[in-house]
Amino acid sequence: MKLNEEHKALYDTVKNFAINEIKPYAEDWEKKEKIPLHELFKKMGDLDLLGITKTKDVGGMGLDYSYGMVFAEALGHCLDSSAVYSIGVQTDMATPALDRFGSDKLKNEFLRPAIRGDYVGAIAVSEHTGGSDVASLKSFARKDGDDYIINGQKMWITNATQADFFCALINTSDGHPHKNKSLIIIPANTPGLKIGKKIVKLGLKSSDTAPIYFDDVRVPQEYRIGLEGEGFTMQMQQFQEERIFLSASCLVMLDESIKQTIDYCKDRKAFGGKIIDNQFIQFKLAELQTEIESLRSLVYRACEEFIESGDMTYLASMAKLKSGRLLRETADTCLQYWGGMGFTWENPLAKLYRDGRLMSIGGGTDEIMLKIICKHIGIGK
Repeated sequence: MKLNEEHKALYDTVKNFAINEIKPYAEDWEKKEKIPLHELFKKMGDLDLLGITKTKDVGGMGLDYSYGMVFAEALGHCLDSSAVYSIGVQTDMATPALDRFGSDKLKNEFLRPAIRGDYVGAIAVSEHTGGSDVASLKSFARKDGDDYIINGQKMWITNATQADFFCALINTSDGHPHKNKSLIIIPANTPGLKIGKKIVKLGLKSSDTAPIYFDDVRVPQEYRIGLEGEGFTMQMQQFQEERIFLSASCLVMLDESIKQTIDYCKDRKAFGGKIIDNQFIQFKLAELQTEIESLRSLVYRACEEFIESGDMTYLASMAKLKSGRLLRETADTCLQYWGGMGFTWENPLAKLYRDGRLMSIGGGTDEIMLKIICKHIGIGK
């Protein structure tokens, strides 16, 4: 896919924002274990960066997904996965279905403020009984007049402690697991909704992740997105955008890890010579850079497929699988070349090592990606 001047202008705008408004503060946010999302999102909303692919009638820019992909890739210049993932939840995980299928009332009440940066959104799908196995979710909504009464719990919810609303996948009937779920917008201040204690994670320290609990949470049925029972299908579509966002957002971080390692190995000496003069290290870094460019090409091709057909499940699953594995390999390999310095908390490769590990778990595990790919090539159920 060839980028035009508008793509490049957007890339530069987002890159400058990432470098100036996120990167300088990322270390402090990690120490405090919290990103000030309302403050950050408001700055982005003022620059029209939270609605790039959203329709114009709700305040978005109305651009195709190639611009969303450019946005995700350019964000990587902040070199902080916590911030990138929190932003991605807002733009590509909690709001695409709302934009496509939500009523005018829902869009005005929740999507417009999210695009402006006044509201923080979160996607609530995973549960203790099912993360990647979306069909096994147990949270249930029963009808009571014009309302739903929701009971259950959600787990691993990014942005949970600061969210103004949740886009939640909830069972609304006892039918087939692919046809009994609905996406429902649930305001965070609804009585009966409780946000649990923030989860202490291996990495992504400044990204707030917590469980949420529904105890007779009453919301109007008009807060449902689209038709009842269509939630599973809508969420599968949202997963496509989530997975390509995550894959695109790690490209610059991977590039930088190679550059930083080359610079370090040029300065570091051992046994009478520079580390970089070791041909094995040269070849390994060249192989990794080739893999990164292969991933970039796969991401771009998936984006083209999405624009042309509206579906990129096959290629997005490959990109998600590849990005998770490549993050692990690149971080581990480069960290090794830094020696003892690589095992320090402040080291950029150590950060990539701990933060990047989630890529093979969140948004669908490697195993789920492989199952999807198997189905597309005719060898899976």
